[in-house]
Amino acid sequence: VACLLLAISTTYVAAGTTGSVPLSELEYAAFPTRTSAEAAVVEWGHSAIISALDGAVAAFGPQTSRGAFFEVEARPVLASPIDGDVDRLFTKDGGGDGDNVDLSTLTLKNTAEIEGNLVVMTNAAGLSGVEMARLAKNSGAAALMVVNTDRDHPDYISSLAPEDDAEAEYAEQNIDIPVIMVSRTSGNVLTTALVEEGMTQEEIRSLPNHGMPERVRLYAGGDRPFFEDVTSAGVHPTVYLIHNMLTAQECDDLIASAEGSNGFKPLDDTATSVLQHVAAQRDGSVKAVGVDRAVLWRGQMHSHAGKQIEERIDQITGYPAEHFSDWHVDRFSAREGSFYGPHYDVLPTTVPIASMTVFLNDVPEQQGGEFVYPNASDGTPVMIRPTRGLAVVHHNTDDQYQFDPATLHAELELLAGGGEVEYKYVARKYIYALPQSPARRAVLPLIALVAGGTLPDAVLRLHDAMLDQFGLEHGPAYFDKLMTMGPVGLLLGIAAIVSFIVQGKSKGKAAGGDRGSGDDKKKKSSSPGKKKPTPARKRTVRAKKD
Repeated sequence: VACLLLAISTTYVAAGTTGSVPLSELEYAAFPTRTSAEAAVVEWGHSAIISALDGAVAAFGPQTSRGAFFEVEARPVLASPIDGDVDRLFTKDGGGDGDNVDLSTLTLKNTAEIEGNLVVMTNAAGLSGVEMARLAKNSGAAALMVVNTDRDHPDYISSLAPEDDAEAEYAEQNIDIPVIMVSRTSGNVLTTALVEEGMTQEEIRSLPNHGMPERVRLYAGGDRPFFEDVTSAGVHPTVYLIHNMLTAQECDDLIASAEGSNGFKPLDDTATSVLQHVAAQRDGSVKAVGVDRAVLWRGQMHSHAGKQIEERIDQITGYPAEHFSDWHVDRFSAREGSFYGPHYDVLPTTVPIASMTVFLNDVPEQQGGEFVYPNASDGTPVMIRPTRGLAVVHHNTDDQYQFDPATLHAELELLAGGGEVEYKYVARKYIYALPQSPARRAVLPLIALVAGGTLPDAVLRLHDAMLDQFGLEHGPAYFDKLMTMGPVGLLLGIAAIVSFIVQGKSKGKAAGGDRGSGDDKKKKSSSPGKKKPTPARKRTVRAKKD
């Protein structure tokens, strides 16, 4: 891992070119391209198990005017032909010339089955979104789902739009059903919803509704999290976006927590600090310029709201919460022109399998501050503009846990611009292949809580000393053991002290009780009005004399 910590300046040598190109001058593919307004959800199942797909609503139809109010519950039906090929449908069954088809009255072959339901079509025949919507509308469909069949981009979806003014006018006047696009992957999920592992082809063909659910519900996504792919399959690095990962209130709460946990401190990346997730460059160069950081040590001590966020990330990404780091909140200043130069998310001790960066506030385009990947394997650099609640996820390793050098990334300078935004805030989580140790998820957060929200420098120095003493491989394990044994020893010591005090008090009470009994006896024997008994020996002597 250490050999990966090479010095990379803010002037980047673009792949396939000669000479150096400043990061700010590269031609980027800009993201995000989708918005919450065009998000749709297709959902089926029951209260125990619910399956859902992301969709993009078309730029025509009722969803453009009714927004989040559109909702359809219907049976999904495969169109016949599945791609709505008008020419083939007309010439084969009608015997006419496909070029002279009257689209205004043409319907799909299985109109009776489609009536009142959600019809599923593919875009394999190259029909426009409006043409497919017209066929669905003429066939009596309640809604249209278009499956994008692009094999090179199986997870790509977009908002279907009219291709010319004539289509726009027709859609405005005639298309009154919701129209959405889903990806090829999502289409396969829907059409195999009832298929179980090990089924034969004959068993699959005998399934009701071609293996699809009997009923689905289509509705506007609103503020629900949804995915947007940044890089295509086979392109490195693997990068995707999760819209609405955090709500506006959650973003504000994270900023407030970072400001309150003893405040932000300058991020010094000239010295390695594994616990702070900072790795120094081998040449001592500075990558984080004008950047402040606060690490929110929470572990298993999250508030109710914090636990909800952890569970949401777990459900959306599929990574267990036990594998997450705590939030690292960074603050960039427009006044200082803060930026974070090209770097990798690697540490001397480990490489996270994935990194998640969430923007906590919006930044106007003219003020910069974009998150960039200049080294995409297809030669097209990628740029993500800061959008509140949007999460950027990239995989640092492949499925064999081999490091991906294309994950080189940076954050461009935050400019003063018109002064609309003084700071840019981002929150980062790192996802590891193995669960975080009890020391990281319980002991260190407890120490930070006692210390006012941050880990004492003594703990950070102790961790570094353990690495120096026992090496990068064994040092972290010894540190975790020490952190775990320390509180246990402290608790045992407290228990021993308490036990000693309790036992001492018990003995004191017992001794006091004995002294009280003796005194009582003395008081009784010397009580007035009682005659002392005559000793027996004296009585015997008197008897003899008598």
